[in-house]
Amino acid sequence: MTPRHDEDPLDPHGHLDEQAVDGALRPPSLAEFGGQPRVSEQLGLVLAAAQHRGAVPDHVLLSGPPGLGKTTLAMIIAHELGAPLRISSGPAIQHAGDLAAILSGLTEGEVFFLDEIHRMSRPAEEMLYLAMEDFRVDVIVGKGPGATEIPLEIPRFTLVGATTRAGLLPGPLRDRFGFTGQLDYYDAADLVAIVQRSADLLGVGLDDASARVIAGRSRGTPRIVNRLLRRVRDYALIKASGRITPQVAAAALELYEVDTLGLDRLDRGVLESLCVRFGGGPVGLGTLAMSVGEEAETVEEVAEPFLIRQGFLMRTPRGRVATHRAWQHLGLAVPASRADLFTDPDA
Repeated sequence: MTPRHDEDPLDPHGHLDEQAVDGALRPPSLAEFGGQPRVSEQLGLVLAAAQHRGAVPDHVLLSGPPGLGKTTLAMIIAHELGAPLRISSGPAIQHAGDLAAILSGLTEGEVFFLDEIHRMSRPAEEMLYLAMEDFRVDVIVGKGPGATEIPLEIPRFTLVGATTRAGLLPGPLRDRFGFTGQLDYYDAADLVAIVQRSADLLGVGLDDASARVIAGRSRGTPRIVNRLLRRVRDYALIKASGRITPQVAAAALELYEVDTLGLDRLDRGVLESLCVRFGGGPVGLGTLAMSVGEEAETVEEVAEPFLIRQGFLMRTPRGRVATHRAWQHLGLAVPASRADLFTDPDA
């Protein structure tokens, strides 16, 4: 994905400079992994049954938007099994030989976490089919008519694949996963519990009311709620003698241009451009992105999912269209020409 021009506290994708902090805040076990009770219970059963049988668990596919805990769950799986964890990503595996080198180096029962699995090359993907099903890879030695295919047995392992675009995975690959977990956005109560746990780990004093302010603006995403907590902590340290109150939390988040519903500068820019410059639409994605000075991919993958989920924007065959709620959130009157196009969800 094309990154934004500046570091955005509401970008659900991880920033390189915060990986160490995020690692310290990750829950180490399924019992502490809150917010996804259905997936946690199902996955716990899969792991417990495999351990009871003395077998390697089925391969696991985790799908859902970025920032919801797919990497954390992979680490938890390895921890629950008492197995080592090998980590790679789809973009890093561009040749079948890259995958063969990783798989041949695995140990018995090891967990192999493959992030962004939908971005793996096709030759590597076809090799992975055989490895997942028969725990074997075919290594080709030589070129041309004299090339020889040598089967190489590999240890039994558990593949944990993660993807934000499950629809891009070919059917034969999806079918080889024994368990698929779809991660959903977290509700407010779960995010409050997460931000309070993170505050305790960071040594930050945080009352329930302040936790709710932060959680309410985090777009249902644990990675974002932890990032906002750190921004509020820094603001309170400099502006409020380190004491966090609901007012301090709100002031900090307003400084970082995060409004009460979790919209940031880019989100509001998209809505303002759509409502003011283009009269509510319809307008094409490329034109809309150009009007806010961003790449089309950034608008489509970062801003639009949240705006659509909140009922501010709709995709139509003719382009993007603003709803009544978009005008209302921006404090603008709905033009008479748009009054009968959409039903107000709050009416």
